[in-house]
Amino acid sequence: MALIHSFEKSGNTLFRNRGRMPVILFIIAVPVIYFTDYSYITNSMAMALSIVAIIVSLIGFMVRAYAIATTPKGTSGRNTSEQVAESLNTSGIYSTLRHPLYLGNYLMWIGIVIFTFNIYFFLIVSLAFWLYYERIMFAEERFLEKKFGDNYLEWSKTVPAFIPSFTNYKKNEIPFSFKSVLRREYSGVLATTIGFAFIDLLRLYFTENKIEWQRITVYAVIAALIIVVIMKIIKNTGLLKEEGRS
Repeated sequence: MALIHSFEKSGNTLFRNRGRMPVILFIIAVPVIYFTDYSYITNSMAMALSIVAIIVSLIGFMVRAYAIATTPKGTSGRNTSEQVAESLNTSGIYSTLRHPLYLGNYLMWIGIVIFTFNIYFFLIVSLAFWLYYERIMFAEERFLEKKFGDNYLEWSKTVPAFIPSFTNYKKNEIPFSFKSVLRREYSGVLATTIGFAFIDLLRLYFTENKIEWQRITVYAVIAALIIVVIMKIIKNTGLLKEEGRS
C-alpha cells in the first residue's frame, strides 16, 4: 500500500475512534498526578495555573462554538462513522484556519492538562495530540480534495491548517446561530468540567489522602449536569431546531 493511502486509511480509523481520546487522557492522568511533585507549588502558583487552565479551555470552547454556530448543515458535525461535507466552508473562522474544531478540541483538553501542573505531561500530550490529529486532518483533507477538487486546493494554499492567520479573513457567509451552540455543545461543557473535577479530586486524594466533595470543580460538574438535562428537554421540544443547520 502506498504511503499516502496508508496515511489516509489510518487517519480515517483514528477519525472514527477520536471520541476515545479523552478516556485515554483520564487513564494516563492517574499515574501522572500520583508521581508529580507538588511540594514546590505554592498557593499563588496553583491559583495562577488554575486560572490559565480555565482560560485556555474557555478559549477552546469559544473556538468550537464559533465554528459550529457559523456553518451549515452537513459540516462540522459530531459524525463518527465517516467524513461528511455537503459544502466547502471558506469564510469566517474557516478563512483563518482549515481545522478550527480540532484547534478548539486541543485547547479545551490542554487546559485540563495544564491543570495537572505537570509541564512534561503538557508537552507529551501536545505532541501526541499533534501526531494523532495530523493523520485525521490528512484523511479529512484527502476527502475534501476528492470532493471539491481545485476549489479546495486553491483555498488550502492560502489558509493554514491549525494555527490561525487573519491575513485573508473573509466575513461569514452564514449568520451566527446561538441555537446551534446550545443544541450541540452542552456535552462538551460537561466533559470539560468533569475533566477538571477529576484532576482536582485525584490530586487532593494523592497529596492529602482525602476526598472532599464540597469543591468548586464538583459544583461546576453539578451545574453542567443541570444544564445538560435542561438542554436535552428543550432540544426534544424542537425549540432549538433550525432549517439548514445540523
